[in-house]
Amino acid sequence: MGKKNLYALAALTGFIVVLPLVIGNPYYLGIFIFWGIYSLITIGLSLLIGYTGQISLGHAAFFGIGAYTSGILSTRFGLSPWIGMIAAIFLAAGLAFVIGAPALKLKGHYLAMATLAFGEIIYIVFNQWISLTGGPSGFGGIPAFSIGNFSLESDFSYYYFVWGIVLFVFLASINLIHSRVGRALRSIHGSEVAARCMGVNTSGYKLKIFVFSGALGGLAGSLYVHFVTFVSPGTFSVMFSIVLLTMVAVGGMTNIWGAITGTAILTILPEYLRAFQDYDILIYGAVLLGIMIFLPEGLVLGVFNIMRKKIILREVEEEKLKLKKSR
Repeated sequence: MGKKNLYALAALTGFIVVLPLVIGNPYYLGIFIFWGIYSLITIGLSLLIGYTGQISLGHAAFFGIGAYTSGILSTRFGLSPWIGMIAAIFLAAGLAFVIGAPALKLKGHYLAMATLAFGEIIYIVFNQWISLTGGPSGFGGIPAFSIGNFSLESDFSYYYFVWGIVLFVFLASINLIHSRVGRALRSIHGSEVAARCMGVNTSGYKLKIFVFSGALGGLAGSLYVHFVTFVSPGTFSVMFSIVLLTMVAVGGMTNIWGAITGTAILTILPEYLRAFQDYDILIYGAVLLGIMIFLPEGLVLGVFNIMRKKIILREVEEEKLKLKKSR
């Protein structure tokens, strides 16, 4: 991991640590918790789409599988939420393996349709298996995480718990990107045929990243359900998968920092736009449209490229002035 990433990660960590101390409002603290939970999913999507070049419209299903698995085990079977979390991660990863093995042989919109169908099937199961999932009404009474006698029921403690996990996953993902595996993933995105000719196990790497992103979705689902203490199918529809993709696209698909940035914008911005009442949707749409038109490579890389161009232009102007003075 380069120095730039290290400094940026240190700045992000400092921001996360100080944020709850500055914003004491529990409502906004809850929004920042959702930002962290959703960031886990978008980090996995960024690795899958931006670095490996494989699209998925079914990640809301992994999110839902994690939520229902952890919720059902902790309420219906009385197991510890920690066991529920581990089961959620492994079940989501297992289903990602089962679905990914055949689906990742497809390309482009065929792969998108396959993952879309998977997401829709899981959503129907959540709605129709009433005896287990509670159907459209869902179920509540899901316990919070606890460490010994200390319960993570307060938003303050849960915020640091969630973001501790997010920062760990984010650090691991950055290290992955800058490793031999990361170079292999970028080669697959550039040209799968060329990567295969160079000896890269393209099928294996694609499946591993798909499983990893599915596991992160399951982890996020477990964190979500033990925070809201209620679960219903409406949260895990295909539309939420599209929202997740939009988060990654807005931040920048080809940069993992874009996953956290895009998630922050699409999670926090709507809450602040409520002050505009009937015009909030128009302003929200205009902001997203402006980002996609003027910063097509995403917010992170777009702003970085603009700043770099300004620095280069300034250096060129300085060189011109030096030449004029020397004459």
